[in-house]
Amino acid sequence: MGTILRSLGLLLLVSYGTFAYNKDIYQVKFPNEHEEQGNLLPKIKQDAAVARDPYKVNGNGTIWAVLVAGSNGYYNYRHQADICHAYQILLRNGVAKEHIIVLMFDDVANSEENPTPGVIINRPNGPNVYAGVEIDYKGDDVKPDVFLKVLLGDEKSLRGVGTGRVLKSGPDDHVFINFADHGAPGLVAFPSEELHAQDLISTIKKMHLTKMYAKMVLYVEACESGSMFDNLLPAHWNVFATTAANDVESSYACYMDDYRETYLGDVYSIKWMENSDQANLEQETLQKQFLIVRNETNTSHVMEFGDKSLRRLPVAQFLGESEPERKVRLPEVELNAVESSEVVREILERKLILSNSTEQKKNLRWKLKRFHKLRKLVKTEMKEIVSKVTKGLETEMKVLEHTRMPITNWDCYEQTAKYYSRECFSIAKNPYVTRQLYLLANMCERGWGADAIQQAMSSTCNHSSLQGIN
Repeated sequence: MGTILRSLGLLLLVSYGTFAYNKDIYQVKFPNEHEEQGNLLPKIKQDAAVARDPYKVNGNGTIWAVLVAGSNGYYNYRHQADICHAYQILLRNGVAKEHIIVLMFDDVANSEENPTPGVIINRPNGPNVYAGVEIDYKGDDVKPDVFLKVLLGDEKSLRGVGTGRVLKSGPDDHVFINFADHGAPGLVAFPSEELHAQDLISTIKKMHLTKMYAKMVLYVEACESGSMFDNLLPAHWNVFATTAANDVESSYACYMDDYRETYLGDVYSIKWMENSDQANLEQETLQKQFLIVRNETNTSHVMEFGDKSLRRLPVAQFLGESEPERKVRLPEVELNAVESSEVVREILERKLILSNSTEQKKNLRWKLKRFHKLRKLVKTEMKEIVSKVTKGLETEMKVLEHTRMPITNWDCYEQTAKYYSRECFSIAKNPYVTRQLYLLANMCERGWGADAIQQAMSSTCNHSSLQGIN
């Protein structure tokens, strides 16, 4: 949770908790349990974390950060909340705001669905982490090629796009990258396109060769995110990455908020950030934070990749230095964790339970019926594609459907995934589709070939315009 402070001695109302400064810690006072949130929240004044002198690494080096919320839509509230929280941590810990580059669609804070306009929180009763966040690329500018150009410092290509800001890091600097969104085998989604693992790895390699960093850390919140790095990050690149999940499982959303009717955070993300809010980051190493997050994230397997010698370094060398007197004490709250792929269903079913309106209940039942119907359509078409590729061989179809094979034939998989996204269902615009892509990877690994798979798609798919299959 980002710490909110303008000056010492200031009493500041934040979201619907009150944070009062004292020399040891911020204490949290909650409103009377009978006080209605709807009456309290609109009166609250928000402010952003106050920047400090830039934190130095390697003598003359500094910290640079790129933060990406890769989704859009109010139901994906949690991804933008995660990224805003990360921004507040960095700023509070002495990372210069000029060194923090943010890509975020920015359609949540002032969404018509948000009962607290201009406010995003990342935990129940938490502060407004949206306050003061400077977004460099928003809306349609949040896409893979912009992200990769930011990493490569390609100012020329980004003239006239967003703020145009890019990494200007050098051989003495540390780079921190945080990404939060939906994922699938070997890819992560942006609002309208996908970023494939080979493109990201190729970009990191170029950054290494052009000495754009001394050391780099990536924290990735997405389903099956381990597949983005597994056996792909050489240790000599000086890059350490951790992911919310391994290469076959879902990551998890958490902190369901009935007032906002959405999930406020993701388990892996809130675990590393709430640890960062409370720990002395000069003393805590990356290894210690990884172990804490892995142990507390009991919903998925948090993974680590790359140069594991970096684990001995203090977290402060990538997130900045936390000041003991500015640490936050966080009250215990229930996670209410749910698989990311089931977030929309959980939200709709919870709304249905809590609704007192006959008309609203009718509408919610229709949405749930459509939700399941569209999921069935995706599964049926993918099963037909598999059947055509295998010529109906039942034993082979069972192997493909019930096995999760690691990706080694990257060219085949990326070619077929891109074709599927273009001709069948947009992966980025239909998050449920990500749960079926392992079948494409499996067919490639079993040697069926990209041409045969694409031919089967061509004769099967006719719903490429559909969107919103969750």
